[in-house]
Amino acid sequence: MKRNRQSEEDYLEKILMLEETKGKVRSIDIANLMGFSKPSISIAMKKLEAKKLIQFNKDNNYICLTEEGRRIAESTYKRHKLLTKFFEKIGVPEDVAEEDACEIEHDLSDVTFEKIEDYLKSIDIY
Repeated sequence: MKRNRQSEEDYLEKILMLEETKGKVRSIDIANLMGFSKPSISIAMKKLEAKKLIQFNKDNNYICLTEEGRRIAESTYKRHKLLTKFFEKIGVPEDVAEEDACEIEHDLSDVTFEKIEDYLKSIDIY
């Protein structure tokens, strides 16, 4: 169960990141970013669509986050950025910090995340 949630959050986060850099998102963009096959991405997108976390633009087949999908994506991405920054600040190399943040962002409790966020704000890092 936890792995499914992590996978969904990863896809939604990547869609948000692609929106920010490209403006519009296609399945192939997600496949290229994540290093997965287009058929794998297609299956995942159908599952996200069924859960009403994304929708496809009927005119051009671009992927759009729904309100709930965007909420999850933004929350996950915020955690990712803050944790990466935190790990880098304590001396973790950038590539390792990115990878660790990607794993931890899904499992960290809200309480612990908020404490890290408060701490970084208190030392003017965030």
